[in-house]
Amino acid sequence: MIFFHLLKFIGDIPLKQIQVFDPALCCSTGVCGVEVDQALVTFAADVDWARQNGVAIDRFNLAQQPMAFAENAEVKTFLEHAGQEGLPLILLDGAVILTGRYPTRDELVRWSAIEAGSDYAKPAKSCCSTGCCC
Repeated sequence: MIFFHLLKFIGDIPLKQIQVFDPALCCSTGVCGVEVDQALVTFAADVDWARQNGVAIDRFNLAQQPMAFAENAEVKTFLEHAGQEGLPLILLDGAVILTGRYPTRDELVRWSAIEAGSDYAKPAKSCCSTGCCC
């Protein structure tokens, strides 16, 4: 019975919503064209990984979805003050948490409170201070 109540409580925890407002890109991910920005390649892979682990991430491209920028008061105010040069803009549950660069996988993990999982690249921990396994 206690286990059932614990599951019900966990089920009631709202999921974190991450929204990414990209600058004008040639396609939805920006991973296209002749000269691809490595930061976009890495971020696109991290977004796919996060989604596979249950993270709710929405991306909006200024060139393809301008109304998403205009209809969000937080984003609209940001653009009025910082301009397109300040993008990307990252919101967590509607609040600005990062501007001017894409988040790392570590940041996505921290913001979404998910478990990193076995496929997550972490440095190996040694079993003793000398680095050898005794």
